[in-house]
Order: sequence, then C-alpha cells, then structure tokens
Amino acid sequence: MRFIKNFVEKVMKITYYGHACFAVEVDGKTIVFDPFISGNPLAKNIQLKNIKADYILISHGHEDHTADAIELARLTNALVVSNLRNL
Repeated sequence: MRFIKNFVEKVMKITYYGHACFAVEVDGKTIVFDPFISGNPLAKNIQLKNIKADYILISHGHEDHTADAIELARLTNALVVSNLRNL
C-alpha cells in the first residue's frame, strides 16, 4: 500500500512545568502553553532562559497563565498567540 510507504512517524515530547504551564515539542518546533515559571513553586528549579519556544499560546489573561509570556517571547523570539481580551 502506497500510503504506508510514505508514512513518517513523528515523536511528540511533552514537558510539564506545573500549574497550567507545559511545552509540546514536535517536528522541530516547540509550543509553550501559559508560561508561568517565575513564582511557580513546581518550576522553582527551571530558568526561563533555558526554555525553548517557537510559539507561546495563552489560554486566558490571568497572571498565573501569562506571567512570563513577554520575557519568554523576548528571549526566544517566539510568536505569541492569544485572543484579544488577553492582551
């Protein structure tokens, strides 16, 4: 069957940073959801400068979901995706 020959297996890596913050790596790209590292007790040993991000997704505008969005975007040049009310 032709479609099986062209199938390429993709590996997805998920990193949980605590609260609602996690990263998904797939196909060479990293998406960070709700970047809350600073002040997050579950991420106390994580340094923001060590997080890779190509995209940052914000679910809503509460500080515990947006706290490090601007700094992470500045460090990584990631595209920030949010709805208008979150800005």
